[in-house]
This record gives sequence, C-alpha cells and structure tokens, in this order.
Amino acid sequence: MSDPIPAVLDRLDAGQSAALDRLTALLRIPSISTDPAHAGDCEAAADWLVAELTDLGFEASKRPTPGHPMVVAHGGAGDRHVLFYGHYDVQPVDPLALWTRDPFDPVVEETANGPVIRARGASDDKGQLMTFLEACRAWRDETGSLPCRITVLIEGEEESGSPSLVPFLKDNAEELRAEVALICDTGLFDDREPTILSSLRGLVGEEITVTGPDRDLHSGMYGGPAMNPARVLTRILGGLHDDDGAVTLPGFYDGVAEVPQEVMEGWRGLNFSAEAFLGEVGLADLAGEKGRTALEMLWSRPTAEINGLSSGYTGAGFKTVLPSEARAKVSFRLVGGQDPARIRESFRDWVLAQMPGDCRVTFADHGAGAAATMTMEHPAFDAARDALGVEWGMPATLTGGAGSIPIATHFQTILGMDSMLTGFAKSSDAIHSPNEKYDVSSFHVGARCWARILGTLGG
Repeated sequence: MSDPIPAVLDRLDAGQSAALDRLTALLRIPSISTDPAHAGDCEAAADWLVAELTDLGFEASKRPTPGHPMVVAHGGAGDRHVLFYGHYDVQPVDPLALWTRDPFDPVVEETANGPVIRARGASDDKGQLMTFLEACRAWRDETGSLPCRITVLIEGEEESGSPSLVPFLKDNAEELRAEVALICDTGLFDDREPTILSSLRGLVGEEITVTGPDRDLHSGMYGGPAMNPARVLTRILGGLHDDDGAVTLPGFYDGVAEVPQEVMEGWRGLNFSAEAFLGEVGLADLAGEKGRTALEMLWSRPTAEINGLSSGYTGAGFKTVLPSEARAKVSFRLVGGQDPARIRESFRDWVLAQMPGDCRVTFADHGAGAAATMTMEHPAFDAARDALGVEWGMPATLTGGAGSIPIATHFQTILGMDSMLTGFAKSSDAIHSPNEKYDVSSFHVGARCWARILGTLGG
C-alpha cells in the first residue's frame, strides 16, 4: 500500500485559500472569556467549532460548565488514540487605540517577512488549533478517514484561568483519557526552528494588600508618626531577592534539581544570544541568578516576579498623600518538584512575619499549578521529531518551556498521560498585545506538520 501522506500534503497545499477563509470566520467571533459581555460570543465560537468538527466526521458536542462551554469531539479508529487540546477564547483587546485595525476584522497583510493574518486570537490560539483541524480535514478529504483515533477537547476559559477545567476533566476522565495529549499552544525556537517542549514551568499567583490608617492621610500632618503601607510593602518586596538574584523565601528551592550535564550541553549548542534576546526589548544586562545562563533561567530555574504595584495618588499632577493601603501582584514560576501550595504558604508566612503592628495584610489567591516534565516515551514524540525534521529540513529542538501551560500538568495528574507540545508561533506574533498576528506560513506549515505527525502515528 502506498504512503498516503504526500497526497494529503498536496491537498493541504491546494486548499490554502479555503483554510484561511475558515480561520478568518473563527477569528471574527470576539470570544473574550474574561468579559461577561462576551459570553454569547464564547457560545458562538463553541457552536462554530462543533459544526466544523461535525463536518469533519467527528461526533462533536458543546458541553456546559459553570462558565463557558467545552467542545468535545471523537473521531477516527485504530489502535492509536490521541487527545488534541486547544482553546477558542481570546484575550481582551485593550488598549484598542493601539490597534491598526478592528481586532475582530481579520485580514491578510503583506509584511517585509511575508504575509500575516492580523486579528486577536490569530496566534493564541485560534490559528494554532486550526492547523490541527486543517490537517484532519486533509486526511478526511484525501483518504475518507482519519489516520488514528482522535479525541478533541477545546475549552473557552484558558485566558481567564480555566476555572471549569479541572472539575470537567475529573467528571469526564474516562471519556477524555488517551495515550498522549497533543497541544499546539507554543512556538518556534528563535522564531525559525521547530521545537518540542520537554518541560513547562508551574505558576503561583498572589495578590497582597497592606492596610494601615483607616483613610488616606495628609503627609505633612501625619508623615513620620504614622505608618505608611506603601513603605511597608516596598520594603518587603525589595527583600524578595538577595544581592545575587536568588529568591529569599524559606524552602523556595526545595525540589529544584540541577539540569543534567548532557542537557546543558545541548542548550549551549543552540543558536541563542542573550544579548540579542534582551536587545529586542531595549535591555542589555543579564539579570536574575548570578552564574546562570539565560536559557537555564528560562527553562530550568524558578523565579519570583512583581507584576503590579499600586498605592496612593497616581493621577496627573501631585498629591501629598500618605496612602491607606498598598497592593501588589506577585507571581512565582516553578520547576521540578516544587509544591505550589508550599510556595504560597511560605510567601504568606514570610510576609506576615515582617508586618508591623499598625498594619494588616490580606492575600488573594490567583491560581496555582505545578511544573510538568514529560517522559517523552510515547511514539508521538518520535513521530513529531521525524515529521518536524522532514518538513523544516532541520532536527526539531528539544527545549524547556519558559511559560506555564497548566493543562499539561492536569493531563498528567488527572488523566495520567504526558503531553506532546509543539507549536508554530513566533515571538513577533504579539500575543496578548495589540496587533496580534500569525504568519500565513506558520499556519500552512503547521497544518502540514500535524498531517505528517498523525500519519506517522496511524502507521
């Protein structure tokens, strides 16, 4: 029997225009999950995907949750069973004035680096998830069937913390469990090399509010005798790192292992310049833990970062006020065996121990998830390496993940399966920012890669 993959790829090549039309239709739906005003749009996006998957031969349905609905679909046959995960919700578009056009009026633009499709969600994650669906369409149209058994799970709350996801996975574990999960919510290494992620960092989010006097005070009348919450909070946050960039929380590095030497050698062989990486954002000096490389800090070391600060008068002009309260948002990226619950407890205990008598502190939990490390034993990893290598003409790069994709950890702990993560986004895609885009070449090559991966898995 002849190999069907070349014919499937030819069909993808011939159908590029129609594929872009389908992506454009999905991008027009303003499915902003964090804004209640767009609840109906999230429903519409879920309905659109159910119709699309049904057209591809899947048994697809929209499943209710306490928040936005899940889309679940089953299709194909055979011994090999994979689950594909994506999300149809998108980030808010603010500040709208910085967009060059309506973020939900997608258009293909010509740029110096080739054509791009410009719209909110073009890269994160509608364009990425549609690469997989287009690969399935090409297999169905060319051969009449899918190359293996596929379950699809698409959620609508990824950009708002996925509050419904864990209960849904637990309630539907038997239906959703497969051999391995396929996730296309990542990017290329250095914007030009195909990548498979072998690990992802976890995340703990905390909001801290320090309150002192019962109202804002005149700094001339009360400054000095009265405790200033802003001074208390900034002193505490300033002590979160030592002079060498290490995090000072007790027990913070428990469960953090050193990277094996052979892995470090592989990272050193990558074409990565810390100077160029920082230069792209107007910086020059490598910060963080002394003695660690940039890739080591991004892929294998935990961090503590202050994400937001607010206190007192911040409007135009000047106001001599001693603020009643001060707030900060702090996040911790976790690696290895770090326990998110212990990190949160350590941080709160550490803050409480430094609180003066005239101040009170409250904390708000903004989610937590452990790091994930993949065993990479499932054939999907070898299939992806082979497929990416052939399509790109270079070996796929095995890297750690600097960010956090909690679903990969949930798949491990709830469904007992690893995730094979490969994606085709670029750092220039401006995800979560104005003027988000997805290269047309990324969209097309991504579909070709998934077609190859599915064909290899299906034998």
